[in-house]
Amino acid sequence: MLSQVLSASALVAAAQAVTFRVGSTGGNATSPYQYGLMFEDINNSGDGGVYAELIQNRAFQGNDIYPRTTAYWNPLGGASLALKNLSTPLSAALPTSMQVTTNGTGTTGFSNVGFWGFPVVAGWEYKGSFYVEGGLDGNLTVCLTSNDNVAYAEASVEVSSSSSWTQYNYTFSPTVSAPNSNNTLNFTFAASDLTGAVNFNLLSLFPPTYNNRPNGLRVDLMEAMGGLKPSFFRAPGGNNVEGLREPYWWNWTQTVGPVVDRPGFPGTWGYENTDGLGLIEYMLWAQDLNMDISLSVHAGYFLNGYSVPESEIGIYVQAALDELEFLTGDASTTWGAYRESLGYGPFVVNFVEVGNEDSLGGGGPTYAAYRFPAFYNAISAKYPDITIITSYYDVDGATPPYNASGDFHEYAIPRQMSNQFTYFDNYSSAHPILIGEYAIIEYDTGNKTGPEWYSGAPRAYFPFWYGSVSEAVFLLGAERNSDKMIGAAYAPGFQNLNKWEWIPDLIEFDAYPGHTTMSTSWHVIQLLSGTRISENLPITYDGVWGPAFFVAGRNAVTGSHIAKIAVYNATAPMDFDMSFDGVGPGAVANLTYIVAPMNASNPIGGNVVETHTSMVRAMHNGSFIFELPEYSVAVLEIGAAYAGPGHNYGNPNYRRGWKGFKSWGKKNSHEGWGGNGVGW
Repeated sequence: MLSQVLSASALVAAAQAVTFRVGSTGGNATSPYQYGLMFEDINNSGDGGVYAELIQNRAFQGNDIYPRTTAYWNPLGGASLALKNLSTPLSAALPTSMQVTTNGTGTTGFSNVGFWGFPVVAGWEYKGSFYVEGGLDGNLTVCLTSNDNVAYAEASVEVSSSSSWTQYNYTFSPTVSAPNSNNTLNFTFAASDLTGAVNFNLLSLFPPTYNNRPNGLRVDLMEAMGGLKPSFFRAPGGNNVEGLREPYWWNWTQTVGPVVDRPGFPGTWGYENTDGLGLIEYMLWAQDLNMDISLSVHAGYFLNGYSVPESEIGIYVQAALDELEFLTGDASTTWGAYRESLGYGPFVVNFVEVGNEDSLGGGGPTYAAYRFPAFYNAISAKYPDITIITSYYDVDGATPPYNASGDFHEYAIPRQMSNQFTYFDNYSSAHPILIGEYAIIEYDTGNKTGPEWYSGAPRAYFPFWYGSVSEAVFLLGAERNSDKMIGAAYAPGFQNLNKWEWIPDLIEFDAYPGHTTMSTSWHVIQLLSGTRISENLPITYDGVWGPAFFVAGRNAVTGSHIAKIAVYNATAPMDFDMSFDGVGPGAVANLTYIVAPMNASNPIGGNVVETHTSMVRAMHNGSFIFELPEYSVAVLEIGAAYAGPGHNYGNPNYRRGWKGFKSWGKKNSHEGWGGNGVGW
């Protein structure tokens, strides 16, 4: 009797459910790069963020935009601090040092406040170094100290007077963790050990780094990014690649080699960039997270509206060619030999984006007329297998010119983005789209149809749940058109909770590791990216899109059948009745969905997103019947071993391939993904 009641209940639910069927013929291959990362140094997300250096203003870098200063350094014990440009600087790139003098007695020195504090974690080995020139003979103590004078770790370094610059190294390891990041790094010595003025430069301290790389990246932030299983990396993306005004642009040649030879760069978001996070570090970042680089190059345009004239654009084109030779060339090439001398073999570059948002600020006409053509012709002639991406999509009427791909950016409100499920349906697969930046940035208010753009415009402080679900609708719309896509990346990636220029952001952090927060949008991407569809399958559905949105297909590697669903703006939980052609009764699916309070954002260091998992067994007609809450995102996956008497998909050559008109850096050119010349 109980089974009859359950069957009757299931039939009633099915009659009222969102019902769709997934076919086994037709469909199309999807991009292997569906989800990725975009990075630029905004919100102190590079220096003070993913770049693991802990000392702020370590080398007194600056220029006429951001003057050199002793900011973030404080005197101790009667010391005086002053900037000096010595006749024998540490290097041509780092000409300014900090001179320390004292009229006091006893212990003297200076301290650094870090990037708004220092993390102190028991068991971490910290590696530090500094350069000294001048009259100091004796022990210098470096101590990681709380603001209320609790000493967590210290090292003693024997320093000798010298008229030439000498580097000293030290390590220490705290035995207890600090409860917060309210700590400083103190450098002290006996005033009597000074025999004259003493100068310091390039004072550095690193915690353990991801994969233990020297000059490396912050472990928890790399792990947070890695948790999204990203496939591409757009870097150095955003405004920073353009530069504020001549002569300042992201000149890659000044970001490689020893950090002592990197002069820094006036970043476009209100602070100096050290360029410790340089081109090689970006490539290793991509390598460590198994991502393909989408390399952004300066396109002869500056954020003050200046476009380099056609007669001078060749300088910047050659810089891009040299950069590609540096990354990909062998030891017989000039730049490839230089890379080899730094200890690195060749890297793979499959994508190059020319510029960033060149349609803004009046840059569009020169970009279309001569700037992009100059880059395209030069790069494609020398590197025909590289896919070249325009910095906005509609450069040439409705599409990019030539056979280029195009970058598409979308910052929106939920009401707007939730209506974009079919946005890409009529785009052409001949010009695959990179969604290089997207995010919900405001709440829905009043009758607004999009975000407001003016100084002080309202913005969400953090991503919020119903906005994140509307992003899922947008992403599923991209997935259903994935034969026309390269992939999508949320932007910006990081918000330093102590200093930011743009909100909301994907991951929030500060110096204290316990405050690292994966936003609600991070959880959406984690779910969708973690289960990839490699071939979309056609869906038969007689309803209208909304409040349920979905895409379905198969993973050619695992053999899984997959449906991805977003429920947005429903007034009650929704019932679903779905089936895959050939997947019969008794097949078992794993259903995972995530949900949170509609308006909620993740608190600092916390998480309000709930993950629910269950098993769903196909009924006698092969249908999977289940319920999803209003404002939820779900993945249903039928493993190959549980697909019942499903069709044999071993020969998918009838699929319409992903239009990979380039070789994507692999041995043989192919139209689709799968390596068989046709694609899955």
